[in-house]
Amino acid sequence: MKRFLSFLLILSFFLQSCRKGDFEVNPTHVLIDHGNGIGNVTLKSGHNYVIDGLVFVNEGQTLIIEPGVVIRAKTGQGVNASALIVARGGKIMANGTPERPIVFTVEGDDLQGSIPLKNKGLWGGLVILGRAPVNNFSQESFIEGIPETEPRGVFGGNSTDDNSGSLRYVSIRHGGTNIGEGNEINGLTLGGVGNATVIEFVEIMSILDDGIEVFGGMVNLKNIVIAFCGDDAIDCDLGYTGKMQYILAIQDIGSGDKLFEADEMEIAFPPYLSPMVANATFFGRGSSISSKLVTCSGSGGVSIYNSMLLNQRDGIFIQNSSQNSGSFNRLRSGQFEFRNNAFFNVANNTDTLIIRPFGDALDVNGQAFISSYFSDKGNTFTDPDFDTDDSSLNPIPRQPVHSAISLDDPWFEPTTFLGAFGTENWAAGWTAISTYGYLE
Repeated sequence: MKRFLSFLLILSFFLQSCRKGDFEVNPTHVLIDHGNGIGNVTLKSGHNYVIDGLVFVNEGQTLIIEPGVVIRAKTGQGVNASALIVARGGKIMANGTPERPIVFTVEGDDLQGSIPLKNKGLWGGLVILGRAPVNNFSQESFIEGIPETEPRGVFGGNSTDDNSGSLRYVSIRHGGTNIGEGNEINGLTLGGVGNATVIEFVEIMSILDDGIEVFGGMVNLKNIVIAFCGDDAIDCDLGYTGKMQYILAIQDIGSGDKLFEADEMEIAFPPYLSPMVANATFFGRGSSISSKLVTCSGSGGVSIYNSMLLNQRDGIFIQNSSQNSGSFNRLRSGQFEFRNNAFFNVANNTDTLIIRPFGDALDVNGQAFISSYFSDKGNTFTDPDFDTDDSSLNPIPRQPVHSAISLDDPWFEPTTFLGAFGTENWAAGWTAISTYGYLE
C-alpha cells in the first residue's frame, strides 16, 4: 500500500508539472522505477528521499540534486537490492558544497551514528554509464551489479567527451550489496564514462565490494576519499585511460584487498588499460597482513606519480608473459610507470621487493630492468610520520618527503608535495570520516 501511495504521489505531481517538461519531487517521498526511469527530476533540499529497488535515470533524462539533500536507499540483497543507475544518455547533476554535501546512504541512517561507521553492504550504490570507448570486440559491455535482463545496463561507444553530468561534494556510504554470486554493486561504478563528466570531491565509504570501479572510458577524478571498503579501493578494467589526482584511500585492518587493481584480459588491441594517478595517499591494512598495494595483470597498467604508499605487506605486482601487450612488457616499453613516489612499511622497505613481476620467469634483460627500476624512477623509502592509530588519522604528514616532479599533462595541477594533501585538509567537514571524528 505504501508503494502504491508513493506511486500516486509521483504520478499526480508529474501530471501537474508536465507543461514544464519536468517535475519536482515533493517531501517525504519514495523513488520507484516502473520502467520509464525517474524522469526529469529535481530533488529539493529539506525533503526526504528513499530509493526503492533499481532506479534509473534514462536516456534523455536529467536528475538534479540540490546541495544538502540526503538520499537513503532501502536495504536488501538480490532482487531486493536498491541502487541509482544513470543510463547512457542520462545525466546526474549532484553539486553539493563543503557546507552542504549531498549524501547517499542506507535507510535508517540519521548521519549521527545510527549506522556504525564501518558497516558495509546495506544497499547498492551509484552507477553511471556513458558512451565513451571500451576495449572489447563489440565496443560495448554490460555493467556488473545489474541483472543482465535489464537493457539499460549497457555502456560504451565512441564518444570520448561524453557527458554524464557532475558529482561535487558527494558522499556515498554503506553500499555494495550483492545481487548474485560474484555480482556486487560497487560504491561508485563508472562504465564508459566520458571526460566531459565532472567528478571531484567525492567520498566512498564502507562499501562491501570496491570503492570505485571504472570500466573503460576516460573520465577524470579529483579530490577523492575512499575508506574501509571490503575489496579494492580502486579497480579498473576495459581500457580505462582517465586521470586521477588527490586520492586518499584507507583500508580497514579487518577487510580490504588492493589499493589499486589494474587487471584486464590480455588483449591485442587498444585502448590498453592505462590510467594516470598523481598525488595519492594509500594506507594499507598493515605490513603483517597478506595484501598487495597494486596489481597490473593481463594487459593492464597504471602510472603513479608523486604519491605516498604505506602499510601494506606486499608492493606492486606486474604480470609477465610472452605477449607484447602483457603488463610487464608494457612497463618495460614505458607505456606506464611508477615515478617519484615515497613508500614506507611496504615489502620490508626493500627496493627489489616493491615492484615484483609474477607469472612467466624473467629473461636476463628483464631481471636487469627490474633490479634497478625502483631507484631509476626516483622512488624512495621515506617515513612521512603520519599521526594515526586504529581510530583516527591526520592525513597531513608531519615530516617532509622529497619534492614533487612536474607532469607533462595540463590536466594535472602542479604541486610541490607528495601525497593527497599539502598543508590543507580538503576532506575536512564534508566527509563522513571527518564528521564522525576519524579524520583528525
